[in-house]
Amino acid sequence: MNLPTESPDLAEPTPEIEFERYELREEPAYHFALDRRDFLKGLGGGLLVLYLLDRESPDAEAQESGRRRRGGFNRAPVPQDVGAWLHIGEDGKISVFTGKAEVGQNIRTSLTQAVAEELRVPMSAVTMVMADTRLTPFDMGTFGSRTTPDMSRRLHRAAAAARETLIDIAAETWKADRKDLAAKDGAVVQTTTGDRLAYGKLTGGRKLTRTVTDDTPVTPAERWTISGHDAAKVDGRSFVTGAHPYSCDIRRPGMWYGKVLRPPTYHASLVSVDSSAAQAMPDVKVVRDGDFVGVVAPSEQLAARALAAIRAEWKPGPAISDRDLFRDLKNPGGQRPPARGGRGGFGGPNGNAGSIADGLAAADVHSEGTYTIAYIAHAPLEPRAAVAEWANGELTVWTGTQRPFGVRGELMDAFKVPEARVRVIVPDTGSGYGGKHTGEAAVEAARLAREASRPVKLVWTREEEFTWAYFRPAGVIEIRAGVKKDGSITAWEFHNHNSGGSGVQCPYRAANQAVAFHPSQSPLRQGSYRALASTANHFARESHIDDLARAIGMDPLEFRLKNLKDERMRDVLTAAARAFGWGRKPESDHGIGIAVGTEKGGFVATCAEVAVDRSSGRVHVVRAVSAFDCGAVVNPDHLKNQVEGALVMGLGGALYEAIAFDNGKIQNPKFSKYRVPRFRDVPEIEVVLIDRKDVAPAGAGETPIVAIAPAVGNAIRNATGVRLRSMPMVPRGLKV
Repeated sequence: MNLPTESPDLAEPTPEIEFERYELREEPAYHFALDRRDFLKGLGGGLLVLYLLDRESPDAEAQESGRRRRGGFNRAPVPQDVGAWLHIGEDGKISVFTGKAEVGQNIRTSLTQAVAEELRVPMSAVTMVMADTRLTPFDMGTFGSRTTPDMSRRLHRAAAAARETLIDIAAETWKADRKDLAAKDGAVVQTTTGDRLAYGKLTGGRKLTRTVTDDTPVTPAERWTISGHDAAKVDGRSFVTGAHPYSCDIRRPGMWYGKVLRPPTYHASLVSVDSSAAQAMPDVKVVRDGDFVGVVAPSEQLAARALAAIRAEWKPGPAISDRDLFRDLKNPGGQRPPARGGRGGFGGPNGNAGSIADGLAAADVHSEGTYTIAYIAHAPLEPRAAVAEWANGELTVWTGTQRPFGVRGELMDAFKVPEARVRVIVPDTGSGYGGKHTGEAAVEAARLAREASRPVKLVWTREEEFTWAYFRPAGVIEIRAGVKKDGSITAWEFHNHNSGGSGVQCPYRAANQAVAFHPSQSPLRQGSYRALASTANHFARESHIDDLARAIGMDPLEFRLKNLKDERMRDVLTAAARAFGWGRKPESDHGIGIAVGTEKGGFVATCAEVAVDRSSGRVHVVRAVSAFDCGAVVNPDHLKNQVEGALVMGLGGALYEAIAFDNGKIQNPKFSKYRVPRFRDVPEIEVVLIDRKDVAPAGAGETPIVAIAPAVGNAIRNATGVRLRSMPMVPRGLKV
C-alpha cells in the first residue's frame, strides 16, 4: 500500500505555547498562540486527514445575515475545500479542527461524539479546536442549523477515513488479513489473537494525508454507540464553576481598556468634539479617526470617566418612531407591491398556484387578517466584547462571534491588511441567537489598539448591546383565505412585508395559492434571529389556520390533519396532541392551543395551555408540550435542552418582547425596561423526541421556537374568544 507521508523535522524545537491564565491541560485549543503548522509540530507526528467538499452555498450566509456577503468574502473566492483536519498524535490524543463556533448550542459535545464514534475512542480522547482562523479550515459561519447536517457529517467521514487508514497501516505492519482487524479503544486489534497496536504507535511519528470524499462509509445511526446517546457537556465543569474564559475575560500583557463615543440618536452625524478634558486625565489616550471617537485607559472605570468628559455636538438624524412602523413597512397608501420572484432578502421562495379569485369564489367561508411583528433584541447573556492586539504588523482579535472568518474579512477591509496578517479567535461564547454575525466590537477594539500601541479590551455595555446591535426584523403579514364546510382550503394568499421569507410557504393543501415576501425599508438595523422569519410566518399562518377551523366548527387538530401533506409533520402533530391529552375540556379561564411547523429540515408541533386572569389581564402559560423530529437524534438529553430553551425564548417574543423607539432613540435599552421571560413565566414543559434512525440528523437550534407563539395565541383565543394578531401579544396584559 502506497501511503503519502511527511516526516516532521524532529530536530526543530517544539514551539513555545502561550496561555493567558490557563494551565496546560484539557483546554480548548483556541488558547494556543501559534499557527496551525506549529500547532501540529507541537503535538508531534501523527495522522492528518484532510476533508474536501464542495463549497457551502453563499445564499445560506446571505439569508442568515440579512444581506449579501460582506466582510472580505467578495474579494476572494470561497475555498472549495470546506472541511476539517483530524490529527492523531504519537500519544494517541486526537485533535479535530473546525471553523464552527460554540455559542451555547453545545456543538463542541456533539461534534466530539461524531469523531469518537467513528474512531472507536472515548470522548475524553478527542479535543475540538474550534473557530480560530489560523488553526481551523475556512467556514462560512455558525448559523442556519447547519453544524449537525454539515460539519457533523464531515467529521464523521473524516474520522471514518482515519480509522480505515489506521487499519490499513496495521494490516501492513502485521501482514495480517484486514478482515481480522478492528478499531477499538484507541487501537487496532487483531480479533483472532487479541494483539493491539495503539493509534499513536501506528502513526509512528509520520504525518499521513488522505483525501476524504462524500462516499466515505460511516457508521449508520442504528449502530451508534456514542452518538445517539446522552453525553455530558464537554468542559461542562468550567462553565458551572465560572472558570471558562469568555472574550471579556481575556487578559494580555500591557492591556488597556477602551470605550467608544456613540451618537445620541440613530443616524446622527458628528459636528464637533471637545476632548480636552479627557486628554488632560493622566494615562488616558483619546483616539479620533474621522467620526470614530474613543478613549483608552489602564482601567475600565477610568476609560468610562474619560468618555463622559468628552463634549460632542451632533446633527440629529431622522426622528424615526415605532408609532408609524407598520404603515411605513408597506407601500404608501397601503398599496400591495407586485409579488416578486426568486428569493426574498431573508430566504424563502415565493409561490403561486391556481387563482385566488377562483378559490375564494369556491369557498363557503372567507377569512382575512393582518398580523404585525415587532422588532426584538437578541439579548445575549454575553454582550459584544473583543480584545485586539497588534504585533509586528499582525492583528489578533479574541471575540465572540458566529462568523470568525467573516469578522476576519471585516478587519482586513477596515485596516487594509492581508489575510495572513489577521487572526480571529473565538472563545466559547455566551449565546448568539443569530445576533453575532458581525464584528463591530472587533473592529473598534482593533482601532483603539492600533492608536494606543498596546492590546485593548472593549466590552459593550448592556445599553450599547440593546441599541447598536441589529434586531429581529419587524413585519406586517396579510392573509386572505377561503375554506369549504368540509374543511377543504380553497384559497390561501399570504404576503409578508419585511420580516422575511423563511418558512413562508404553506404546508397545507390549497389548490389556489399566492405567497410572497416583500422587502421593505427598515428604520432600524435588522438581521438574523433564531429561526429567522419562521417565527413570524408560523405565528400568522397557524393563527389563521385555527380561525378557519373554528369558522366551520371543526376541531383545530382534525382540521390540520385533514389538510397537511407531509407525513413527518402529521407525526409530530399527533405525537404532541397525544402527550398533551388533546381534546379534554380546559378549566374555567383556561384555554388550549396547538400549532405545527417545519424549518431547517426539522418538524415541530406544540400544544399549550394558558390561564387568563381577567381582572389583572395576566396571561400565564401553564403547560407546553412539544414533539420534535430532526432525524436521527445525536444527544437526547442535550436535544431536549435545546427544545426547552427554544420554547422559553419563544415565549418572550410571543408575549412580551418589543423594541420601543421614538425620536430616533431606543426607549428600553436595558433589562429593567425590556421584558424577557423570567423563572416565574416558565411553564411545565414536556418534550417528545421522534428519533428517526433512517433520516440524517438536522440541526435543532432553531426549529423548536416556531410553534410556541401560535400555540399560545390559539390557547388565548380558546380561553377568551379574543384573537390577538400582534407579536408580542400581551406586552401590558390582556384587555378582555
